[in-house]
Amino acid sequence: MVPKYKLKDLVLYFLKLGAIGFGGPVALVGYMHRDLVEKRKWISEEDYKEGLALAQLAPGPLAAQLAIYIGYIHFRILGATVAGIAFVLPSFFMVIGLGYAYVKAGGLPWMQAVFYGIGAAVIGIIAVSSYKLTRKNLGRDALLWMIAVVLAISTVVTEREVLWLIIISGIVVWLYKSPPRFGSAKAIFLAPILLQITTSQVSNSKLIQLGWFFLKAGAFVFGSGLAIVPFLYGGVVKEYHWLNEQQFMDAVAVAMITPGPVVITVGFIGYLVGGLEGATIAALATFLPCYLFTIIPAPYFKKYGKHPSIKAFVDGVTAAAIGAIVGAVVVLAKRQITDLISASIALGIILLLLRFKKIQEPFLIIAAAILGILIKRYL
Repeated sequence: MVPKYKLKDLVLYFLKLGAIGFGGPVALVGYMHRDLVEKRKWISEEDYKEGLALAQLAPGPLAAQLAIYIGYIHFRILGATVAGIAFVLPSFFMVIGLGYAYVKAGGLPWMQAVFYGIGAAVIGIIAVSSYKLTRKNLGRDALLWMIAVVLAISTVVTEREVLWLIIISGIVVWLYKSPPRFGSAKAIFLAPILLQITTSQVSNSKLIQLGWFFLKAGAFVFGSGLAIVPFLYGGVVKEYHWLNEQQFMDAVAVAMITPGPVVITVGFIGYLVGGLEGATIAALATFLPCYLFTIIPAPYFKKYGKHPSIKAFVDGVTAAAIGAIVGAVVVLAKRQITDLISASIALGIILLLLRFKKIQEPFLIIAAAILGILIKRYL
């Protein structure tokens, strides 16, 4: 079937969405449906649903993975490649600019005041996001709740995401809900397990360490970009000490105030660690698994995508990731909420997001930044 649009039209669309698409992964995939399925009718409802299902099942940030799949539908590998790049590139350039400004002005009092307010707001936003993810994905499944609680506790205690527990969680649900016949489906577990090789065994070079760490990060983001936060915290802050606590919270805040995928925070982190080269390596390494986990299974997804064992494994991993996010909220809040004022900002953000469903998070971040400046200046 000949598409109703050209590849350049799709590229221009994703450049625009990447530049102005606020609201996180759920909002971004909603925009794609509205624009490409309902309004322009470039993509069929069936193709869109299949792409969304693959994006939810496979590791990778949801919105970026769906963009890659949409590019693949009519233009195959070339379309997937340029659509993914076009979607990520605008926000990547934005975080590079913010990283440059942050490095140059990070020590100034006004910058510290800005992130005082923003840091508290981010805690509120992540708390609400974890609450929504919990309600949406866990339901009344006792096994999934048990997994989420275990991961939340382990994250709080160890202050890092335990990847082996996440893999084990997927395997437990897989064995419980859909016992394997040891066919070809088991190969899906091979790549994530191989990623457990420690960076020190690969090289002592910081940039290679950076690339390998973010490659693993990209392979363990299921569904929401926020799932990467506890993993990044454990590696960037606790293990490698590339950033301190405040710098990490600032990096998460940057992801919240920029359009496009939340996962683009890796570009900001990479910039702080290794400049432009570090940002490029971090972004490429993070999005490479997302890209590969889309284009490799895409030709076979119609046939195998609904396999019960695959869905069961992903359910277990998703429950574990949600538990890790909840634990990360507790860990980050202990450091960021330092007084009654910051606690009030975080609580206010939570109440606003729960009361007004359609309020966009970047506006809350900007308001919190202004509030931080006023508080530091007059109190």
